[in-house]
Amino acid sequence: MFRGMLEESIVKRSIQQGLVQVELSNFRDFSEDRHHTVDDYPFGGGAGMVLKPAPLFRAVAEALDSEDERQSEAVVLMTPQGRPFRQNIAEYYARKDHIILICGHYEGIDERVRQQIVTDEISLGDFVLTGGEIAAMAVMDAVIRLLPGVLGNTLSAAEDSFAKGLLEYPQYTRPANFFGLEVPGVLLSGHHQQVEVWRAKQALYRTWIRRPDLISIAALNPKQASWVQAWEAGDFSNIDVLEPEHVKRWKDTSNYGSKS
Repeated sequence: MFRGMLEESIVKRSIQQGLVQVELSNFRDFSEDRHHTVDDYPFGGGAGMVLKPAPLFRAVAEALDSEDERQSEAVVLMTPQGRPFRQNIAEYYARKDHIILICGHYEGIDERVRQQIVTDEISLGDFVLTGGEIAAMAVMDAVIRLLPGVLGNTLSAAEDSFAKGLLEYPQYTRPANFFGLEVPGVLLSGHHQQVEVWRAKQALYRTWIRRPDLISIAALNPKQASWVQAWEAGDFSNIDVLEPEHVKRWKDTSNYGSKS
């Protein structure tokens, strides 16, 4: 399942350049019988099968080359019971030298694996996947792109959505007028300070509309707080790119987009 992800785009180039090393381990290879059995019925009954502890213990032990790594590096279980994956977690993992991602399967995993070898548990969200592989790929991609030298422009990662706790501002490229749809004039002005203010305002506005939960935990400066207060009062005159629910109310207003 991982071949496509590892053989395309940024991840492929980072591996070829030696910026990251990825090793795949099939814990069936560490099973105890000739049938390569890794699951069994749960004690106490119930539906589904449970991953046995022995194959996973052996697989992780081989991946950890030394006792120092066993004590210091991350062994992460992909599970819907884990904490939600966030950008700050990706940044934390990007500072690690060695990360092991365990992909759960079937009904669950023997609890002794969690207790003895897992250092963190991660979930992509409140939904169910067939296994942990897709979740592990998402974590890998999010972490690898943060490694030094992986992205051609070092500012790209810093300006992505969530990198600063907010969603990213709207982006435009040529042509400046596409079937009557024009790029906001400030982006064509060449005035870098005004562009930065515009981007900060649009990023905050987009976050306020789409992810208000992020606003509640963001440390807003007085200027940002004043923008939010205006929007809460129904005043969107200082916004160039409105969300659909506000377009009808403000698009024909004479002072639309006139404030900075």
